[in-house]
Amino acid sequence: MKLTYDFHIHTALSPCGENSMTPNNIVNMALLNGLDAIAITDHNTCQNVEAVLQVAKGTELIVIPGMEIETKEEIHILCLFEELEAAYKMQECIFQKLPDIRNKDKLFGEQLLFNSEDDIIGKEERLLTQATELSLNEVIKLVQFHKGVCIPAHIDRPSYSIISNLGMIPSNMNLPTLEISRHANYETLAKQFSNYSILQSSDSHELGFIGICNRQIEVATKSVRGIIERINANHPC
Repeated sequence: MKLTYDFHIHTALSPCGENSMTPNNIVNMALLNGLDAIAITDHNTCQNVEAVLQVAKGTELIVIPGMEIETKEEIHILCLFEELEAAYKMQECIFQKLPDIRNKDKLFGEQLLFNSEDDIIGKEERLLTQATELSLNEVIKLVQFHKGVCIPAHIDRPSYSIISNLGMIPSNMNLPTLEISRHANYETLAKQFSNYSILQSSDSHELGFIGICNRQIEVATKSVRGIIERINANHPC
């Protein structure tokens, strides 16, 4: 079956995300735009995923726990997990390797924590938009240990992408699926990277972009596990 997806969505916990990116707003916008599955991928954290899961409970929307990890090479990697507990365990690893630099709200933006009612229950004080001390290879191994999947993010971008920073996609790493930005030409890049599966997501930091790519993924089952298994497979999406 085919699912319409958006696997790169930030909440207002990401300092670059608008404060309107609350759990209820995200879920309702995803449903309004006909999405079957989304992933919440804040920078180096998954702390707002639980609230989004609670909001989506009872709807047809699949919410995948995730985060966008920045490696020490300054490469952004989307990391998706089948279970929230696994995402939290990965976050513990990340926070141990994230420099203890305080966020400056007026400079970088607020980092807001929400409950399922969209109440602000706190702020993350450590700056999330910075490189961890983990290498790309270390991130991949840790994510796989926690039964997750890694997707190099926005590979067409001139910064924070695996190609811009390494000049290639290492063949010795298990990275069967790549993500391109919403600005990219899907057909052109799918042909260029024909040995990989290609996903295209919004990288939404504001509500108006959620689901804008209108892409679908073929899965065996409509479930988080079905999606994770599909992303781990190496054939066209």
